[in-house]
Amino acid sequence: MGLRFPHEVQVMSRTLTIPTNRLAQYWALTKPRVTQLAVFCAVIGMFLATPDLPDWRVVVAATIGIWLLAGAAFAVNCLVEREIDSRMARTARRPLARGEITVTQTLMFSGVIGGIGMWVLYHFVNPLTMWLTFATFVGYAVIYTIILKPSTPQNIVIGGLSGAMPPALGWAAIANDVPMQAWILVLIIFVWTPPHFWALAMYRRDDYAKSGLPMLPVTHGLKFTQFHVWLYTIALVATTMLPYAVGMSGLIYLASAAILGVIFLYYAWLIYRRYDDIVARKTFTYSIVYLSLLFAALLVDHYFKV
Repeated sequence: MGLRFPHEVQVMSRTLTIPTNRLAQYWALTKPRVTQLAVFCAVIGMFLATPDLPDWRVVVAATIGIWLLAGAAFAVNCLVEREIDSRMARTARRPLARGEITVTQTLMFSGVIGGIGMWVLYHFVNPLTMWLTFATFVGYAVIYTIILKPSTPQNIVIGGLSGAMPPALGWAAIANDVPMQAWILVLIIFVWTPPHFWALAMYRRDDYAKSGLPMLPVTHGLKFTQFHVWLYTIALVATTMLPYAVGMSGLIYLASAAILGVIFLYYAWLIYRRYDDIVARKTFTYSIVYLSLLFAALLVDHYFKV
């Protein structure tokens, strides 16, 4: 075997890390890691909607339907932002950014999985869940991606409602209703979204500057964004007390929310007072763990309420 020059090694390395088959490319369009967190929150909503265990057939059907429509929305997002993604190191490997999948193929893929998702929700869950999930699709793929994201640095705040909807979708799937308790869960994710996403935007600010998107750290600077991460984290911790305040959860959740919140506040304080990119990266990573554990605590508390 002959010697390889450094640039050849780099090319081989890139080739090995890029999806090489079409199925993996389509899978990447759905942003599976983001979809998993959204669907997880929806499933928690399903279990919280009933004092007993929900019908497993409805849980499975709703999970599939919500997952498919979420994946369809993310595929449209990748389509609209393909040129922006190609200018950012974090997203340059996405199939559309590399030209590995065409616009027509993406539209067909999104239409097919979105249509199947709506059919599953309508026939095996209920029409309310289908329409709410479709509205969430429109909110994310159209209102947020096409209108808000390129036009205002408050895009993640205003558009955060569509990303916060999964618990309401899950609740509607089981109860065929969306009561106050479900909207409290939506509110928690809505308030969580800005500090979560701005932490990413801060340590990726050079990327976003290249993209041309008006992200807060680019348009208003780090100091302004750091302060707003701190403010929103305070608001988030206060918001997470609502489930206990209205009686939908007990001491297990309250203790969990308090502990998780104190840790988040610590990270947010570091961002505000002693910012560096490593702290922002750790805050972003913790924010994902935080939301997952918070909703897991809601589930545990629901069945072992103290």
